[in-house]
Amino acid sequence: MDDKTRMNLRKGEKAAIYSSLTNLLLAILKGIIGILSGSIALIADSVHSFSDIVASLAVFIGLRLSQRKPDEMFPYGYYKIESFVSLIVSAIIIVTGIEIALESFNAFINPTTIEMPLISLSVAAFSAVISFLLARYKEKVGRDIDSQALINDGKHSFIDIFSSSIVFAGILSSYLGFLSIEGISGILVAFLIVYMGLKLAKDDVLVLLDASMDPEKLNEIKLIAKGVEGVENVHDVKVRRSGPFVFAELHLETEKGLSVRKASDITEKVKRTVKDEIRNLDTLTVQIEPYKKEKLRVAVPVENRKGLQSTVSEHFARAPYILFANVSNGEITDIVIKENPGVKLEKKKGLETADFLGKENVDVLIGNEVGEGPMYALNDKLIDVIFPKGKNLEEIILDVYK
Repeated sequence: MDDKTRMNLRKGEKAAIYSSLTNLLLAILKGIIGILSGSIALIADSVHSFSDIVASLAVFIGLRLSQRKPDEMFPYGYYKIESFVSLIVSAIIIVTGIEIALESFNAFINPTTIEMPLISLSVAAFSAVISFLLARYKEKVGRDIDSQALINDGKHSFIDIFSSSIVFAGILSSYLGFLSIEGISGILVAFLIVYMGLKLAKDDVLVLLDASMDPEKLNEIKLIAKGVEGVENVHDVKVRRSGPFVFAELHLETEKGLSVRKASDITEKVKRTVKDEIRNLDTLTVQIEPYKKEKLRVAVPVENRKGLQSTVSEHFARAPYILFANVSNGEITDIVIKENPGVKLEKKKGLETADFLGKENVDVLIGNEVGEGPMYALNDKLIDVIFPKGKNLEEIILDVYK
């Protein structure tokens, strides 16, 4: 875990602590005024605020445990604890919705006149304002550090706004003589609360089951990887979320004949580029494999210029001619024979011939006796080298597809 990740988690911890302390003060205030005024709704809202404390403390515990380093039992870290805690918060939201529904139904059946209505109204209004500010704060921090548990807790606080608003409306209606409105409004909001809780719980369960929930991020990773030089294609991209972080894996296709060093360089560049763009990406696993082209340009050193009847040379650099054949879908589409510029040199014939093949955009060389230096040069130019197999030149060329 890097320093930036650790700072983000600590930032989330502070938000959870501030939320717990704020809700504790609200719960005590609403509880005292609810008892003194005889407002059942205000007392129920006080109990609701105590449930918020439990939710915020659960988020705090989850974020704290997420910072533990991977060990033998949990080699992938403790990130999923945050998702598990988020599920607990979602369950608290559902229970709270049911609780409000029951209290609202009871208030509808047995309406009562509230004492100290103006003070009770002020407390309900104050609670709604504080809940709004707290919800905005937690959601902002949650999105900044990409913590689903803190985002869910922020949504929970938005529910508190509705709850306090219903309490305010109920107290006001009681004050004006309409005693049953509080119960009806509370039941409607309770259904909304339960629906939101179920939706959040569904997302949490899918995360815990490693479901692919972010197709946009999957496509984004694929496009970023394909934009790296040397990558021909990207497939089998998989993304899963673990707490506030994303784990991904993908398969890269590169040109056939790529050297181990170049393959490693491309892999590292893909990892670095994707991680720079996807800020909450913890781990990217890359598997590299050769790219199978439908069209290949094949080079064969030959002794004469007789088309497909030419004699294959036994010497790569000393062959007087190079036959170039374009092969598509297992068939030779056209051929051309050119003089080998390397054969005229006294030294470094092989390197000159390798450079010539690179300029001709050759994919595969079919030849014998390729020296160590020319072989390195051919590998750097991503030219695959195979030995000739077949009875005639046509069979030798088409062998590249086997």
